[in-house]
Amino acid sequence: MSASIRRNVLAWALGAMGAGAALLLAGFWWLLAHEMGEMAEDNLRQVALAVANTPQRASEGAEYGKFEFVTQVWSKDGVRLRTSDERVTLPFLSRSGLSLVTAGGERWHLYTIVQDDRIVQAAQRAIERESLARATASALVLPAMLTLAAVAGLLALALRRGLAPLSSAAGEVTSRNVEALDPIALDAQPRELQPLVAAINGLMARLGKALAMQRNLVADAAHELRTPIAALRLQLQLLERAGDDTQRSAAIAELGAGIARAQHLVEQLLQLSRLGPDAPAPQLQPLALAPLARTAVSEFSARAEQQGVDLGAVISDAPDVAGDAPQLSVLLNNLVDNALRHTPCGGKVDVQVGRDGAVPWIAVADNGPGIPAGERQRVFDRFYRSSDGAAGGSSGLGLAIVKAVAERHGAVVALEDASGGGLRVRVSFPPR
Repeated sequence: MSASIRRNVLAWALGAMGAGAALLLAGFWWLLAHEMGEMAEDNLRQVALAVANTPQRASEGAEYGKFEFVTQVWSKDGVRLRTSDERVTLPFLSRSGLSLVTAGGERWHLYTIVQDDRIVQAAQRAIERESLARATASALVLPAMLTLAAVAGLLALALRRGLAPLSSAAGEVTSRNVEALDPIALDAQPRELQPLVAAINGLMARLGKALAMQRNLVADAAHELRTPIAALRLQLQLLERAGDDTQRSAAIAELGAGIARAQHLVEQLLQLSRLGPDAPAPQLQPLALAPLARTAVSEFSARAEQQGVDLGAVISDAPDVAGDAPQLSVLLNNLVDNALRHTPCGGKVDVQVGRDGAVPWIAVADNGPGIPAGERQRVFDRFYRSSDGAAGGSSGLGLAIVKAVAERHGAVVALEDASGGGLRVRVSFPPR
């Protein structure tokens, strides 16, 4: 069972606070015991002085310390009968209780007891209490600071120990790199960290997949580019060896076609790289499919006429989708390009737009050789060429680009048999 950071931190923090409270109580107990002991000793000394400092022996008792208390006895009619210090004259009060009075220019705390035949008063200088409070507070400062430092140290240690799983998880993440993106074991993590660690594992899995795709794409691109580059080198040699204008013109035409094929491959590689998992999300906006289809037909009409292919648009409905216009243009252009490459002279290619209930779709149908049913899942892989439909210098990237664009729009690509033979590639979009 995984531990809990909350419970761990709480246990350590409560332990630290308990230890700090124990230190604080022990320190204050010792200090208060010490101060109370001194106060009790001073009270005993004051009692002794009260007995010793009679009016006749006041000068003799002075060497034992300053007398802080004064006692007086009065008659009921206000005649002072006795006092412990002739130098202090306390005011006569006929009510019992505690009072704060001024005598001899000093403030005194005076307690009066009214009896049947007399009134007894006991007084203490206020300055003595204030001095005692200041002395006690001064004595508490250093122990309080030391105790606070000890409690802070204990809490810091407790938080470090309680939050140790965070450092451990951070270390696990830091130890990963692009060469080793192994998932972090969830069972070893506290419950509070498991959702975060699971999210990090998912991120590392997606990152690993993206890096693998990038490495594979680079390797495949390097492999695929070797063929057109070798062909260009050969065509260049043929051009150099041309003996007359006819051979030279044929070599130049072959060289131009080779350059066009290489350029087409590079453009498709760039399109595919922009559709990777780490690419920005498409800017989806309301978009009509019918104008998109007509634009594609217009762009490829000259090429279709040159190849002797009947290219047209069949619009059965005019649905709108939430789409990114540049990316959907790339999707449709690749479908039309593939169809033209695999459709022989005299064939037909239709760009179709329609709706099945609430589901809008766009499709490209041709009457070429089509794709065998057993290969229709593999044709979406990069650089895969169908055994029966790879004619025309295809790079094997067109349908991979179509699938990537469709997935980014939440659309589904389906390969179907076209009416009259050939292939129909249909892209169905989610209802708006």
